[in-house]
Formats: sequence, C-alpha cells, structure tokens
Amino acid sequence: MVKVRDLGLGFNSDEIVLFKYCSGSCHRARSNYDLTLSSLLRQQLITPGPQERVLSHPCCRPTRYEAVSFMDVQNTWQTVEKLSAAECSCIG
Repeated sequence: MVKVRDLGLGFNSDEIVLFKYCSGSCHRARSNYDLTLSSLLRQQLITPGPQERVLSHPCCRPTRYEAVSFMDVQNTWQTVEKLSAAECSCIG
C-alpha cells in the first residue's frame, strides 16, 4: 500500500493504492546462455564496461499489468494503465 503521490508519476493525491510488484529469484529458469555468460564472467574472459550491469540469470518481471484508479486532490478520478503487476514470470 503506497500513497499515490509517492509513485513518482506527478499525481497529487492523498489516496493510498495497492501497488503489486514482482520479486524473487529466477535461478531455476537459467538457460544455457545464462550458464555460459555466468562462467565467462567468473573467469573474466569477458568484462562489462564501467556503465554496464550484466545479469547472467533471468529476472522476475511483470507479464501482465493492472490499471489503478484513484481520486486526485481536485476530486477527479484518474486511472493509470499498466501500473501494478497482475502476473509475474522469469524473463530472459
């Protein structure tokens, strides 16, 4: 449960909404690509640049989203599409 104004989307509202998100490990969903990349990174046979962040495993991300509706301080209903995670899966 978070305040709408804390979402960082520029809405001015005192309403509290349910923001659902994805989390968790995806190590069981690792492919040959992920295993190879992990090995090459560990052996330092490839090295990412200073601004790169290389992930050698899939990440848990939303695969379906829900809209969230709330009333702003002007008493106007607002709806933000694709805001809250409805389903999650290992992507990558």
